[in-house]
Amino acid sequence: MPLLVCSAMSCIYNRGEYCSKGDITVGGKEAGQPEETCCESFMARRGNEVTDSAGVPSATIHVGCKACHCQYNEEQCCTASKVDIDGASAKEKDETQCGTFCCCCGK
Repeated sequence: MPLLVCSAMSCIYNRGEYCSKGDITVGGKEAGQPEETCCESFMARRGNEVTDSAGVPSATIHVGCKACHCQYNEEQCCTASKVDIDGASAKEKDETQCGTFCCCCGK
């Protein structure tokens, strides 16, 4: 499992830049650049809300990947050693992105 660092502080699962969801999925099936990806698991926090389904924040997490053209995608699992989810001002999942995405298709 990769080390995950997430700057989407408005996500209900974010605890000190670690994720407490247990696993996430990066979307962007036809993405050719990081801006075309997103964290499909992002869920906006309302105030100090914490979900009951949130577990213990972890530095390592399973990352599913739907970004077909990413060099780290192996059978829809991320094989990068470290994943950065960017989205410091995100209010919805489309305002997040996988900062580790690296296109292997030459786009």
